Amino acid sequence: MNWITLSAAAGGLALFLLAMLMMTEGLKTYGGRSPQRLLGRWTSTPLRGVATGTLVTALVQSSSAVGVSTIGFVNAGLLSLRQALGVIFGTNLGTTMTGWLVSLVGFGFDIAAFALPLIAVGVAWRLLAVGKRQQGLGEALVGFGLFFIGLDYLQAAFGDLANAFGADAFGADEEHWIVAFWLGFLLTLLTQSSSASIAVILTATMGGLVGLTDGAAAVIGANLGTAVTTALVALKATSAARRVALAHVGFNLITALAAFALLPGLLWVVGEAAEYAEVQGNPAAQLALFHTVFNLLGVAIMLPLAGRFATLLERLFRSAEEDLARPQHLDTTLATTPELALAAVQAELPRLQDAVGALARSALQEQRPLEARAEAARQLAEAIAEFVGGLRAETMPRDVSDALTRALRAVRYLDEVARLSPSARHVATAAAGLPRLRAVSDQAAAVLRAQTSAAAFEESYQDAKASVLNATVARAIDVDEADALLDELSGLRRLVQQWGKAVSEPPADGLPANTTAS
Repeated sequence: MNWITLSAAAGGLALFLLAMLMMTEGLKTYGGRSPQRLLGRWTSTPLRGVATGTLVTALVQSSSAVGVSTIGFVNAGLLSLRQALGVIFGTNLGTTMTGWLVSLVGFGFDIAAFALPLIAVGVAWRLLAVGKRQQGLGEALVGFGLFFIGLDYLQAAFGDLANAFGADAFGADEEHWIVAFWLGFLLTLLTQSSSASIAVILTATMGGLVGLTDGAAAVIGANLGTAVTTALVALKATSAARRVALAHVGFNLITALAAFALLPGLLWVVGEAAEYAEVQGNPAAQLALFHTVFNLLGVAIMLPLAGRFATLLERLFRSAEEDLARPQHLDTTLATTPELALAAVQAELPRLQDAVGALARSALQEQRPLEARAEAARQLAEAIAEFVGGLRAETMPRDVSDALTRALRAVRYLDEVARLSPSARHVATAAAGLPRLRAVSDQAAAVLRAQTSAAAFEESYQDAKASVLNATVARAIDVDEADALLDELSGLRRLVQQWGKAVSEPPADGLPANTTAS
């Protein structure tokens, strides 16, 4: 075996990976937030999500970058899981652009005559450009040139290997298809780039080292490998991230199974299309077409099932916050029966009160982040308020209408408590030299546990406020810090007041007036 040939192949692959990285980072810098805005605005339906995912992935040349952005949008609540599914489906189509670039541009002409001037232009642009955005374009141009230089080295190396081992070194039986599949899969895991591994497969096929059937199986493996890399990244991520990663794996796995089941038929279709397009002498172009066709097949299979797929995924990896935010008793079918609707609200409101009470007490005792719990409680409050607001008051008995009005007032008070809770903890820790701040926090916690009265808290609040003002006059704390502390004290006071209103709201029949947990 010629070690020079192998080292040339390894160097060509390394240069190709460097080029892909430079192209991706350069295009992302040049595009700024445009790809993210495109994801956020044009994914209102799964079909539009597919189109957007395809376009953005083709532009930035990285399905991983698009996947990370998609996960970020889902976590921020800007995309639903159903919208994200369309984007994930589209990223697989977008990655086929690399195959077309390799097959139609990377062969049949003097690469150096094209790539070296492109690198020169890119370097000059990078050095002379003003601003990171324009410098990103120069970096992308350099990466584009290196892309073809690396491809040239791979071509030469695979050509030499084909001469050493003979054309179609894998053979053509089913056993070798499986070997080729796993080689494509492992190559993607090693390079962490399906675009790079597919370029290697196309180049090996064009050089005669791999036959068309084995190349197709290897492309299927590479396509599945990119989903596995996404799943590995999301193993310890948020619930939303793991659902999106699992959706990627599920789509690619189903697509791979369908492609293998229909492999002879798909290759026949590709062969007929290649003959019609007069590229039957270009096996790389046929593989690029095969890659596109079976991903289109996957989209055709999965897009109609996107809603059910999302529903299934939403049942997995549920966090405590998500369970809290989801109403357990509200059902739109109850809207036509006011008495049943009231019973559902009566069952849901104690959940909200217990959750908000626990949240507020934790804010006064713990230092760990509470924002996720607060947002979940507020989402539950919003769901109850929307449910009550959707009922037709004119068809209700007067007592039911009054009971729902009281419940809605309690929900509004509790929503305010949840909103104020994350900042309430700052009172106890903001100034270690002011013990009365710790005391007022303790009094607030005692009110939340129903262990003391609101009047006792008010006395402690006035003492704490006076303490802050005295410390300011004595120059123990500066004016800005004092203003912040007084604002936080006012927020804590309002939290206690709103809690008191919520638990003292006259309940509906059968609804306890105070269901706080100890």
